[in-house]
Amino acid sequence: MAAPPARVYDVLVIGSGIAGLSFALKVAREGRSVAILTKKNKADSNTNWAQGGIAVVTAETDDFAKHVQDTLVAGDGLCDRKVVKQIVADGPARVRELVKLGLDFSRDEDGDYDLGREGGHSERRILHVKDMTGKAIEGALIKAITREPRIALFEHFFAIDVITTARLAGKPRRKANGTAKSAATSGVPEQADRVAGVYALDVRDGRVVTFQAPVVMLSSGGAGQVYLYTTNPEIATGDGIAMAYRAGVEVRNMEFIQFHPTALYSTSGKRFLISEAVRGEGAILRNAEGEAFMPRYHKQADLAPRDIVARAIDAEMKRTGAPHVWLDITHRNAAFLRSRFPLIYRFCKEDGIDIAKDMIPVVPAAHYTCGGVATTLSAETTLPGLYACGEVACTGLHGANRLASNSLLEAVVMAHRGAASVEAYLKRNVKSGVPAPTIPGWRDLGVVDQDERVVIAHNWDELRRTMWDYVSILRTTKRLERARTRIATLARETQEYYWNFSVDARLLELRNLIQVAELIVACALQRRESRGLHAIADYPVKQGRAVDTSVRRTN
Repeated sequence: MAAPPARVYDVLVIGSGIAGLSFALKVAREGRSVAILTKKNKADSNTNWAQGGIAVVTAETDDFAKHVQDTLVAGDGLCDRKVVKQIVADGPARVRELVKLGLDFSRDEDGDYDLGREGGHSERRILHVKDMTGKAIEGALIKAITREPRIALFEHFFAIDVITTARLAGKPRRKANGTAKSAATSGVPEQADRVAGVYALDVRDGRVVTFQAPVVMLSSGGAGQVYLYTTNPEIATGDGIAMAYRAGVEVRNMEFIQFHPTALYSTSGKRFLISEAVRGEGAILRNAEGEAFMPRYHKQADLAPRDIVARAIDAEMKRTGAPHVWLDITHRNAAFLRSRFPLIYRFCKEDGIDIAKDMIPVVPAAHYTCGGVATTLSAETTLPGLYACGEVACTGLHGANRLASNSLLEAVVMAHRGAASVEAYLKRNVKSGVPAPTIPGWRDLGVVDQDERVVIAHNWDELRRTMWDYVSILRTTKRLERARTRIATLARETQEYYWNFSVDARLLELRNLIQVAELIVACALQRRESRGLHAIADYPVKQGRAVDTSVRRTN
């Protein structure tokens, strides 16, 4: 079957969460043609699962300095102070834009914003829409997107890899150095490597389609599915991080995986997030003996930063042998709980738990990827034309541990800053007269061997169990090395399958998860200290100066 012709746009956006949708809307309003590629339905994203809210300074009792300081403390010395200050300062303006789109944040009886408080925050500053903030933001953005004629939304299109000019020319990757000499090879100018487009699988008919564009924005979310237990949806398979790494882009601080302390423990295997906002409204963590144990671990007790709470729960479970701990908010009345946490109340009720009367069984689960594709404050990566924002990116805001509800803030701020940077980049490209390269169609052997499908299912399961057993809340060098050995074997088997058989979504996700797992382990082995979310028994002492870990493919 002949490859379909390339689809040409000014900008490609990979992912349809708050970061990607916000960015696409802004770029389109500058007159650019935009294609959004999402591997599922447009509303399937980590954004949609965000219960807590968006951290932003709005109250007279709060100020930017307090929010900055809370972020720096949670980040455990690894945050970029300049980045933190800028993102916090930009927050109010970006939130006002969301309100203009029709987003209606929850208000109190006086008509003021009903500000929530979560772990690590010194003030109430969490704007929310009940416990469904992400879903509400996503809905407002999708509504705006559908009214924008310059945006084409491709659902069920799985981005496989970024196409670069160096790859097209069959040359080694070269860093951008400001020069552009025009000796051509195979129609591709001899110059710094840059973005040319992406290959994407049309999941519904199995064909690979070429999308050509000088700009690609990665906004594909995190990688929670690399672990056996996660609060993330099934789509969170680290696709953007893996694509960026394969394109030769720097990936940073991948060892910092945030485990949410309170995922619902259910014998049915469900893992449903119980928002930190529940503790913000007075819920108390209790161990198997009924003791409120958090005061023994931190002065902020149940409102301590997430890494501390997750490790405390893990320690209590190991000490008592219990499969979970309890979250107790039975001192609040049912009417309040139904109003403030309708989604959580309903979900727990369906699982046989009345949170107004019963304590909630909870365990930690992989929740947020604090590291990712290294970017500037303009969402630029080390590859010209490739940008990243949202959970896929590492800006320096989160450091060694994300402060609760800073993720949606980062997404809207960096989408705005990235849009301005992309517009400037496109204008420079027009002035420089750099021609668009010719991109060949995807070459597919077209071989499908159903007898070998067991390889995918087996490797998927083994990878996630390996990461949970060896690379989760408390690590050791020996466990990390065991994980590295096992993951390398899975990588070889999966790559062999990838090159010999037709691709499908499950294979592509496994390939990306294995790549992300390798990056997490590589960064974890680089960091010989315990800091933030990275706790390692061999190196319990924090080093004096915090430095980033970094991995980059060079061939």
